[in-house]
Amino acid sequence: MATSTTFAQIWSGVQVECDDTKRIASARTAVHHRPQQAPQPAKKLRYRWQIVWRNVIAFAILHTAAVYGLYLGLSGYMYFKTIIFMNLIGWCSGLGITVGAHRLWAHRCYTARLPMRILLALFQTLAFQNHIYEWVRDHRVHHKFTDTDADPHNSLRGFFFSHMGWLMVRKHPDVPGKGKEVDMRDLEADPVVMWQKKYYLWLIPFVTFLIPSLIPYWCWGEPFWYSFLLVGITRYMISLHCTWLVNSAAHIWGTKPYDKTITPTENPTVAFLAFGEGWHNYHHTFPWDYKAAELGNYWLNVSTAFIDVCARLGLAYNLKTANPSLVLKRSQRTGDDTNKRVEVWGWGDTDMTEDDKLIAEISRKNDD
Repeated sequence: MATSTTFAQIWSGVQVECDDTKRIASARTAVHHRPQQAPQPAKKLRYRWQIVWRNVIAFAILHTAAVYGLYLGLSGYMYFKTIIFMNLIGWCSGLGITVGAHRLWAHRCYTARLPMRILLALFQTLAFQNHIYEWVRDHRVHHKFTDTDADPHNSLRGFFFSHMGWLMVRKHPDVPGKGKEVDMRDLEADPVVMWQKKYYLWLIPFVTFLIPSLIPYWCWGEPFWYSFLLVGITRYMISLHCTWLVNSAAHIWGTKPYDKTITPTENPTVAFLAFGEGWHNYHHTFPWDYKAAELGNYWLNVSTAFIDVCARLGLAYNLKTANPSLVLKRSQRTGDDTNKRVEVWGWGDTDMTEDDKLIAEISRKNDD
């Protein structure tokens, strides 16, 4: 009985296998004779702005507090020395962005020794505009893909978006996508940058707000909350708007004597407010020039003056700048209606031509 049952099970399995073979063969025949359909192109998802309400609410609170702090400072409620101190802290934070994050780390316009890098990292932390690594990555993407979807603050979307609206919505997928293509190995090799990146969230409350607000309170008896509103919040918001004007106004209003095929312009007002960053048409044409301008006008380019002083002290060297012949050559080449141009993020970009490297002038040269 057991043998008979086993044989029946085996025979049943053979029949099932034969039936399955016939069905598979039939299905293959049907597929073979079925007319082939052309592959459908993948549909590109339409990008929709997603408002980041946390940032919107934070900006609303910060702007309200900044206006009140400004009122206290201008209405005689605070010591005049507190107002002077606020401007001093504002200058330090501004130089942390212009001299440090921008010209040193983003564009490699010059080389700084360790003490200067530490000081600039401290100033950049004081500015509270993301840590150096993220700031540099977004800025290099901005230069490589200016006014495209990959540009974090695309000026073609309007003044408000390029000024501050880009911080109130989710980034376009192209921004992080292209950001992964940017070479960041030079920053990853800098221990100062990576240390700041690691401890950034712990540093911000103390370096940006608490310590600057406590100094007037400790040194000359300014009420702490008054000091916090003016030196902490108001100073921070003014610095932000001065930086944002480079992304907005300097991409919309001004002249284009070096390359009229790009949106960045020469804007003296922005140059004054942003410590020399308003000569934007020149800067996008020669992003590796440490002056970020053709002329070394210290009054409208305080950042250049600071770098020159540091160079005289031996803290900065390998200052890269374009000589007059290179400026004239580029102006003649891009002054017509041609749209053929190569964008670079700064010195060391793989798209930078050898001719530009050879003709560039490097002062205070040091091979260390």
